[in-house]
Amino acid sequence: MNQLLKQLLLVCVCLFALNGWAIADSMSIKNDAYRALTAGNYAKAEKLFRPLAEQGDADAQGYLGFLYLEGKGVIQDYKEAFKWYRLAAEQGDVDAQMRLGTMYADGLGVPQNLVRAHMWYNISAVNEKDGKVTISMRNDLVQQMTSAQIAKAQELARKCMAQKFKGCE
Repeated sequence: MNQLLKQLLLVCVCLFALNGWAIADSMSIKNDAYRALTAGNYAKAEKLFRPLAEQGDADAQGYLGFLYLEGKGVIQDYKEAFKWYRLAAEQGDVDAQMRLGTMYADGLGVPQNLVRAHMWYNISAVNEKDGKVTISMRNDLVQQMTSAQIAKAQELARKCMAQKFKGCE
């Protein structure tokens, strides 16, 4: 019995170590991708960010959204940008939430929808440390909306936040 316990402990230690190496490797890849992005090597950044994004990394999803929105290193594709921003926003990424607001406000990759734009701006502003930029964008948008639309957007934002950003679309 004692030998079995030792073997089980050894297996657990090995699994823990492998997991730690995988996390460290993931961070190294993310750092390489970010360096490529800031150096203007967008195709390399996309290649490095994509597997991380597909594994659910919110930062990588947000960066892919940016690359597709701007058409940097990839063919510009607003629908693909929206997809990646939505995935990041569902994990609480405030920049992705703000960018979804902008995409709805401008009708980029989705039909223009001021209620959804206001909803995402609201969510981002609540979750952002400072929030001034997002609040300013939301306040500019309000000038184009009716009071009923604003009330609907606020209701949707509350519901979305209560659901932890899942099923907000």
